[in-house]
Amino acid sequence: MISIALYQPDIPQNAGNILRLAACLGLTAHVVGPAGFDISDRSLRRAGMDYLQMVDIVRHVDWNGFAAWRAANGGRLVLLTTRGATAYTDFAFAEDDILLFGRESAGVPDTVHQAADARLIVPMRPGLRSLNVASTAAMVAGEALRQTGGFAA
Repeated sequence: MISIALYQPDIPQNAGNILRLAACLGLTAHVVGPAGFDISDRSLRRAGMDYLQMVDIVRHVDWNGFAAWRAANGGRLVLLTTRGATAYTDFAFAEDDILLFGRESAGVPDTVHQAADARLIVPMRPGLRSLNVASTAAMVAGEALRQTGGFAA
């Protein structure tokens, strides 16, 4: 099943929104620490509402912990990045893909870029930097689930 991973999220409202998305779509959510807020933050709970108790959240202390988990469990790492070369709409998703989203303020470091099996971009109008990470997560997760037939019944 497609899963979502948040790399050191730093805006609790966005993380809460993405966790709610994961709950509604039946996706596992990985949070790769350290986060820029306490995971019990009121803003996170407000955005995630009562859906947070319905999502399978796997917490990883840091990138090395996540990388070790992935080495043991598999899954292709698909990074969404403004430095990507392939549009997410032109990519063939697989059922075990892990959709990785970086920090809102800084993305991911080069070591994470290099670890990714694919680096995708959301096509946008020239001159604009990026979409909100929660909007991007919804768009890309929807396409990945559409392609793999993974929408919850």
